[in-house]
Amino acid sequence: MELSKTSYVILGMLRTRTHTGYEIKSIVDHSTRFFWAASYGQIYPELKRLEEAGLVKGEAEAQGARQRRSFSLTPEGRRELEDWISSGEPLRFELRHEGLLRFFFADVVDPAEQLELVRDMREMHERTRTEMEAIRPHAEEARAERGQEFPLKTLEFGIAYQEFMADWCSRMEREIHKETGD
Repeated sequence: MELSKTSYVILGMLRTRTHTGYEIKSIVDHSTRFFWAASYGQIYPELKRLEEAGLVKGEAEAQGARQRRSFSLTPEGRRELEDWISSGEPLRFELRHEGLLRFFFADVVDPAEQLELVRDMREMHERTRTEMEAIRPHAEEARAERGQEFPLKTLEFGIAYQEFMADWCSRMEREIHKETGD
């Protein structure tokens, strides 16, 4: 069975403890979504496939009126995660940034709209940097309590990326101002 990257996100999220699909999505929204998002529509079907393949084990939880299932990583699932991390396969890089896509084609709009676009991008990156800074205490706690060093290191990359992009947008704002005389 060939696994998707979403499969590896799930296996990774289950590496330290059991979680429901809802909890996995919540963790993704506060961690990997900054570089690898996953939706409920991806997570739940993937959990089912992983369970069928014996990589995760699901158990019913009696909580409230709704039946929930918690999933844990099996030894086979841990091996699969470890094999993927150390596989040596070429790494792929994909950056999907709608603001940059719009900026790429911004020659078709007037300079005021170009300036507004780059300001919006800068503000988005500044907000995201602030949001990521708010996550830092949780990542530091995970490092201290569970020895999870690399989520914090990845967060530091994300903060540096947001700072770079905010600075780049500021520079583009100045250049557009200079070119248009606005």
